[in-house]
Amino acid sequence: MNPKTAMVLAAGLGTRMRPLTDTTPKPLVKVAGKPLIDHVLDKLAAAGVKTAVVNVHYLADQIERHLAKRKKPRIVISDERGLLLDTGGGVAKALPLLGDAPFFHVNSDTLWIDGDTPNLVRLAQAFDAKTMDVLLLLAPAKGSIGYGGSGDFSLHSDGRLVARVAGTQAPLVYAGAAILAPALFHQAPEGAFSLTALFERAAAKGRLHGLKLDGRWMHVGSPEAIAAAEAAIAAAR
Repeated sequence: MNPKTAMVLAAGLGTRMRPLTDTTPKPLVKVAGKPLIDHVLDKLAAAGVKTAVVNVHYLADQIERHLAKRKKPRIVISDERGLLLDTGGGVAKALPLLGDAPFFHVNSDTLWIDGDTPNLVRLAQAFDAKTMDVLLLLAPAKGSIGYGGSGDFSLHSDGRLVARVAGTQAPLVYAGAAILAPALFHQAPEGAFSLTALFERAAAKGRLHGLKLDGRWMHVGSPEAIAAAEAAIAAAR
């Protein structure tokens, strides 16, 4: 399949990026001369996405002004100024704008260097609506730039995911890009909620799958991580 729409999460407060985010929303923080959100939107445009729905909350006016300059993909704003809805509630609110088909779901602050085939194209090629409600792009917990956590998932040979048990380590971390089926949000909670709850429900049904990233993922979670990401991007050029 080839998703033509995408949900880009850009409403977060960016607290771990302070002091940069005291006056600038995290999606507009520049890495390698380009705002984080433009790295994401450029990849989506290259993958054939025609419309990107972007949710906004913190310093929303700055993000809207910046995105007004873009031509591809077409930008539609999902306004969360009144209430921040978290990762799941934000998508649920935007579902009417996303259409009935599976769509890309990307964090506005995720960065990666692609291998031979762009990872969003690989996700589209691997997604099977008959067996999946979710297909997550996954990076190695060890060796990814700027990431020092315990990982999120283990991957079965058939592509199904198993979430990390508290107090243990997992080999793979969610890289902030996915394809989601609208069916995932059937009977979803009202208001603000995390996508994690829906991922757990999909996993229980065997419909949470993963694809290992081809290339290098960069976790830009703090101002100090920017230099490491820029060095990796420069080395790949």
